[in-house]
Amino acid sequence: MRVVVPFAAETPKTRLESVFSPDERSRFASAMLADVLRAIAETGHKPTVVSTAPLAVADLELPEAVAAVTSVAVDERPLTDAVNAWLPGGDGAADESGATGDPDHDPVAVVMADLALATPDALEGLLTTAADVAIAPGRGGGTNALVVRHPAFRVDYHGTSYLDHCEIARSVGADLETVDSFRLGTDIDEPADLVEVLVHGRTSDRALARLREFGFALDDRDGRVGVARETDRASE
Repeated sequence: MRVVVPFAAETPKTRLESVFSPDERSRFASAMLADVLRAIAETGHKPTVVSTAPLAVADLELPEAVAAVTSVAVDERPLTDAVNAWLPGGDGAADESGATGDPDHDPVAVVMADLALATPDALEGLLTTAADVAIAPGRGGGTNALVVRHPAFRVDYHGTSYLDHCEIARSVGADLETVDSFRLGTDIDEPADLVEVLVHGRTSDRALARLREFGFALDDRDGRVGVARETDRASE
């Protein structure tokens, strides 16, 4: 099974611009990507990053064993088109090692790069499903990860993509399974989502380390848990 990880290398995490500088957004996005790649590699699979711009694996500072099994393919197309190229029966794509999208209809998994809480166990729950299409939905109706075995299935990431993907699966006669997972269902898009990293992140996670490096901590002064920089709290 090929595991594909789409990554917006040039303008990552724009919805976090209210709390991060451009450099911090880039570093935090890369940290989440590194955590996702490590989790995938620990399941025994070899991840391929499908990046919107050239990306050096060495720049991600991955553990040596993870870097050794990680490849990068550059694809400037929109997310839907780029992912569809890799699915069983897709038009194919090539990475630096010469690997391509799967004309032999082998299963393909797609895991988003901002699943900062993903663990090998959570991913195994998705990757070991037997359905033609298995989906781990995100909050708000998105699709955070999926496994595709049916050669006629194609993704469409616009709008409430989880519902759209369920309908597409039914329309091509594919067996469908929804994987209910807190860790795969939590994508980090908005400032409020950073709470989840600080609460549920593992001590070995790069994303958690980045938040702490940037000075973020939990803030419950208003009765609801949020995040704040220590420097901001000190100035109040």
